[in-house]
Amino acid sequence: MSPVAAAPVDDVLDALFLPLEEGALRLPANARVLFLRARDGFRLREMARPGWRCEQSFKPFAEALARSRLSVDAQIDDERFDLVLVLPPRQREEARATFARAVQLAAPGGVVLACVPNAEGAKSAQADLAALATPGGHLSKHKCRVFWTAPLDGTHDAERLAQWLDLDTPRRNAAGYWSRPGLFAWDRVDAASALLAAHLPPDLAGHVADLGMGYGYLASEVIARCPGVTALDGFEAEQRALVCAHQNLAEAQARAGHPVAVSLHWHDVTAGLPGRYDAVFSNPPFHQGRADQPELGRAFITAAARVLTPNGQLWLVANRHLPYEATLAVHFAEARTVVDEGGFKVIAARGVHA
Repeated sequence: MSPVAAAPVDDVLDALFLPLEEGALRLPANARVLFLRARDGFRLREMARPGWRCEQSFKPFAEALARSRLSVDAQIDDERFDLVLVLPPRQREEARATFARAVQLAAPGGVVLACVPNAEGAKSAQADLAALATPGGHLSKHKCRVFWTAPLDGTHDAERLAQWLDLDTPRRNAAGYWSRPGLFAWDRVDAASALLAAHLPPDLAGHVADLGMGYGYLASEVIARCPGVTALDGFEAEQRALVCAHQNLAEAQARAGHPVAVSLHWHDVTAGLPGRYDAVFSNPPFHQGRADQPELGRAFITAAARVLTPNGQLWLVANRHLPYEATLAVHFAEARTVVDEGGFKVIAARGVHA
C-alpha cells in the first residue's frame, strides 16, 4: 500500500484548497483539473466541478471517490490539465515520481499544487517540487504546508523530470523480485513473509488465494514449493503492486515447470471475496498510516473463512502482538501457532465453522 500522510484527511484537503479560496491561485473558467493520489472528503466534494478527474491506485480510496460520484481512474495519461492537485505519498522516491508525473501532466501554463503535513516532511517535499519547476508560493494551515509551482512554461528541469519519472519503473529488488518504491517492503523480502513461506506445507493443493499479495513474493513461493496447486488467485488493493506481481508470477511459473492458472485482482479484501478456495495464505496489513489497525487483519481472517472449503486451510503471519486469536476462534475449529520467531507468529487454521 501507499497511503498518504497520517494527518486527518479533511485537514489535508482543507489546506490543499487554501490558495484557491484566498485567491493566491485562480482557475480559469472550465479549467481542466486532475487530482493525483486523490482522497475523498467534504472539501473535495465541495470544491470539485464537472470534468474534474481523480487518480487513485489504492482500491478502498478509489471506491470512496466513486461513491461520491467523482470521476476516478487507477492511472490517467490521456490529457493535460490546467491544475494538477497532489497529495504526495510518504516514500520519497515514489513522491518524487508523483511530482514528476504532475509536472508532465500539466498543460502549458498549468500549475501543480500539493499539500503535505508538517510532521510528514512538508519542507522536503516542497524542496523536491521546487527542484523540478519554479516555485509559485506556499501557505500553511492545520499544521500542513500547501505549495505550488509558477505557471509551467516549458522551462522546468527536463533531465530531472525524466530521472524522477524513472523512479517508479518496476525494477528488481535485492531479492531479485520485480518491485517499485512505495510498495510494502518494496526493496527486500519482508521478514514476516519469509517466515510464512518457510513454514508453508508443501502439500497445499488445488485452488488457493493470496490475500494482500503485494508484489507477489508469497504467491511465487507457493508456486515453487507446492506442486499440487493448480490455480492461484491474488488479491491486492494497490494497483501499482499488481504490475510487479504479474511479472514475478510469470517467472515463478516458468521456473516451476508446471502449469498454474493465475488470476490477479485489484480488490479490497475487507469488502469480501468471490470464489471458493482449498487454501488461503496471507501476510495481512495492519496499518494505513502509523497507528496499528488490527481490524484490517481481522477482516482478512473473516474474508478467508467465508471462501474456504469445509476442509480448507488458512495460513497467515502477523506481528506477535496483534490480537487475532479471538477472531480465529470465531471462524475456525482449530487454530495453532506453528512458529513464534523474530517478533512474528505463523498461524494455521482449519475447520471453518458452518
